[in-house]
Parts: sequence; structure tokens; C-alpha cells
Amino acid sequence: MRSAVILLGLILNICCSWAQAVDSVQTPVVFSGVITATNNGISLLPNFSFNKPAVLFDLSVSKNRLSFDPMLRFGINGKPWSFIFWWRYKVVSKPKFSLSCGAHPSFLFRSEAANPPATKSETLIAQRYFAWEINPVFILNQRINVGLYYLGSHGLTSNLIQYTHFLALRSTLSNINVGGGLKFSILPQVYYLKMDQLTGSYMTISLALYKSNFPLALSTTLNKAIKTDLVGTDFVWNVGVNYNFKLRYIRQ
Repeated sequence: MRSAVILLGLILNICCSWAQAVDSVQTPVVFSGVITATNNGISLLPNFSFNKPAVLFDLSVSKNRLSFDPMLRFGINGKPWSFIFWWRYKVVSKPKFSLSCGAHPSFLFRSEAANPPATKSETLIAQRYFAWEINPVFILNQRINVGLYYLGSHGLTSNLIQYTHFLALRSTLSNINVGGGLKFSILPQVYYLKMDQLTGSYMTISLALYKSNFPLALSTTLNKAIKTDLVGTDFVWNVGVNYNFKLRYIRQ
């Protein structure tokens, strides 16, 4: 767990240094994030799922239309699962429509038995990828939006899946009152996935229960295969506890 804390500290230091280096001119730099503890680390790409309890750090430092969004995933024991370092730019930002694009390098960690096996130890292998995305969103009202999401990636390490294409139709329904000051949001999507020559179609839904101006929330994700050639469980789900935060920085 010590290595996870050290890495998180380095990422936070980079984010804060970048925030201080940017000329604010009365436009704040926003540092935000969600820290999630979940019973099951799942991924929309079945081959990349952790399938064990995990802690997820989704961080963001942004100014105007540009943001740096590192996503760090660890096992409960602090063992790395994946690191994704998104750079995103909002090309269009209108009241009824937004369009963003982004790219990232990423690292997926796998454990392999040491050689010779008699040592009963493991070696942590980092598999490298480069990915890109485009995300148009139509904002119907303050609670509902609908959009498309495309993600492509290329494996940079030998013996990896070389090309991945992910295309989703997704929607967000948010700020739905359930009483007692509680609200929930629903994020359903259906998606098509192609990894080299293997293909699959899936549906997923994410739910969150939260309270305005309170940092903790509960969430769950359910992912079901419709038809697939890809390796992975046809149905996976998890539940998580989320801690949300947001800070604004204006350089004096």
C-alpha cells in the first residue's frame, strides 16, 4: 500500500505544480476527484477487469477547456492494477451540445509467476497502451443528456491485443429526488467492442445515490454481455463507496 500512497502523492504534486504554472487571469484552476472503494474492480473492456476488491482514484485538474485526468487503480493490498493518464480538450462547449476529445498513455499491470516457479514469487509486468477518444453529448435539459462515445487503443507491448475499438450510445439522468435530501443518477449505455478479430456487444448501467453538498455517495455498476466472442464473465457487478472533492485555485 506504501507504493500506492507514494504514487498518489507524486500525481497530486504534478497536478498542483501544473495548476500553479498556468496563468490564471481570474479563471480558476479546478482540482477535483473521486476516490472509490469497491468490492469488485471491473472494466468495460472484459480482458482488463481486476475482478477483486479495488480502490480507484479518478483525479482531474482543469483550466478553461483543457484538463489532465489521471485514473489510478489499485488492489486493496496496494498492488497496481492500471494507470491511465488522460489529456482532454473540450472542442465545443454550448448550452445544448458539447464535444470533447482526448488521448492517453496507459499501463495495465499483470502478475506472472517467477522463474523458477519453486520460488513461489511473482513478477509484476507493465503492459503499455496508447488510446484516443471522442465524445459528443447532446444536453436535453438540466437532468438528461444523450451522447456517443468512441474509444480506440493500440497495444505498445508485444503479445498484446493490438487494436481496440469501443463505440457506445450512452445517457445520463441525474439529480432525481428520492426524498430526505437524497438524489440518484442513472447512466445506462449499450456498446460494441472489437479487440483485434474478436467482437462483442454489451449493455451496462451505473447507479449512484448521493446527497447535495455531502462528499460521500454509494454507487453500483452492472455489466451484461448481449453477444460476445471475448473472454470474460457474461455478467458482472459491483458496489462502491465514493468520496468526492473539488478545489478551486486562483493564483494571486
